[in-house]
Amino acid sequence: MSATGGTLPRSRLLGRATVNAVVALSVLYTLLPVLWLVLAAAKNRDALFGSDLLSLSDFSFPSNLGDLLAMDGGQYGRWYANSLLYAVVGAAVGALAGVACGYAFDKYAFRHKEKLFGLVLAAVMVPQTVLALPLYLMASGTGLVNTFWAVFIPVLFNPFGVYLGRIFSRGYVPDEVLEAARMDGAGELTAYVRVALRMLGPGLVTVFLFQLTAIWNNFFLPMVMLSDQDLYPVSLGLYAWNSSASVSPEYYPVVIMGSLLAVLPLILAFVLLQRFWRSGLTAGSVK
Repeated sequence: MSATGGTLPRSRLLGRATVNAVVALSVLYTLLPVLWLVLAAAKNRDALFGSDLLSLSDFSFPSNLGDLLAMDGGQYGRWYANSLLYAVVGAAVGALAGVACGYAFDKYAFRHKEKLFGLVLAAVMVPQTVLALPLYLMASGTGLVNTFWAVFIPVLFNPFGVYLGRIFSRGYVPDEVLEAARMDGAGELTAYVRVALRMLGPGLVTVFLFQLTAIWNNFFLPMVMLSDQDLYPVSLGLYAWNSSASVSPEYYPVVIMGSLLAVLPLILAFVLLQRFWRSGLTAGSVK
């Protein structure tokens, strides 16, 4: 009896230690590249290729930031504005469309509903890179290649957002509330906008954050669609500069500084909206 009693606490301690070790390794794996990026952004070009990256000498953060904003006539500022336009506006419109479609799949009965939703689930599993060529051919046929719309329109429609929208609608919007709204004389659009959409707020924010992250990190589609550098997002612009760094090493510090600034909007969005997406991720877990 005593041997069994001594074995259980020991196994629990061993399991807890294993879990803590895995969590610690995961944290290090996540934070070490970010730490390197922060330290490297504060170094000049010579220090980047030296062995004193962790030292406090050669602090060049202000000069690197100034060089970044002045490089190629302030091209980075245009790329940053493009990314904000693509990502923020695209994620907002895409989240509204995805949640509305998910709500329709959840609350309405129509012909071949489950078959259509099966197509949505199948589309979730299709890699975006596979769709780049068909989208390019469609954009070429309509004369949209190398325009803002060639990148903006495709990111508005995300099947994963439709799937999440249905899950959130099922978890947040009771059918009884909608029936009460209809009995009070509200139409379907009014019931959705004034009643359901307010309940879907956390889910809408969650879909928005997923969309924002995907669009902000979007690289392959702009590379296929765009040749005008003034239309580039940050990811594609930094890639172009990094490709030039092998010939012009002065691009290395600005690429690193630009990469550091490029992650700030995502961090800011998750920090400001965390109370919404935390509750959104638990949609449907408790009835």
